[in-house]
Amino acid sequence: MYTKLKRFADIALSAPLCLALSPAMGAIALGIKLEDGGPAVFRQERLGLGGRVFTMFKFRTMSVGAERKMELNADGSVKTVADDMRITRVGRFLRKTSLDELPQLLNVLRGDMSVIGPRPDLPLHAEYYNERHRRKLEVRPGITGLAQVSGRNELPWERRLELDVEYVENLSLALDVSIFFRTFTTVLSRRAVYASGSAS
Repeated sequence: MYTKLKRFADIALSAPLCLALSPAMGAIALGIKLEDGGPAVFRQERLGLGGRVFTMFKFRTMSVGAERKMELNADGSVKTVADDMRITRVGRFLRKTSLDELPQLLNVLRGDMSVIGPRPDLPLHAEYYNERHRRKLEVRPGITGLAQVSGRNELPWERRLELDVEYVENLSLALDVSIFFRTFTTVLSRRAVYASGSAS
């Protein structure tokens, strides 16, 4: 029942948001295009429900081809810092406001993601999981989740994984509603977008 209600809520929320925000998303896409002529949307493979790989959409915040220069920290997380020269001017604003995540509403409509859930990792991250961490793959990944409202990139990647599992172990509509409203505070505060030396 929880799964069915959550899927209904995902569609009921993401469908009207896609329509209402389409002018803003069009303006963002135009701004990205005008800055360097590259594609507005960045597509990347991520781990979904059951470990299935899907294509996640985001507004591009880095220069074209920047993903080929990706560096990993020792714990497997992707190294991204505030003064990263690969981040464009428009991209810096999008990251601070979390507007770069808006295209993931399409992933929610497609059934790849949920509004609330563990953030989806790269396929290569699976080799860094222990058996407990793999529990995060038991649910659809989300645009926002318990780790994002509990410290975001200020938390070590290991702690974020633990919070993802904690979410899976305590699934409830009440927890989802709490995370949903706490997300507004997190986004408005613009805290923990980057971490010193480690972010994913």
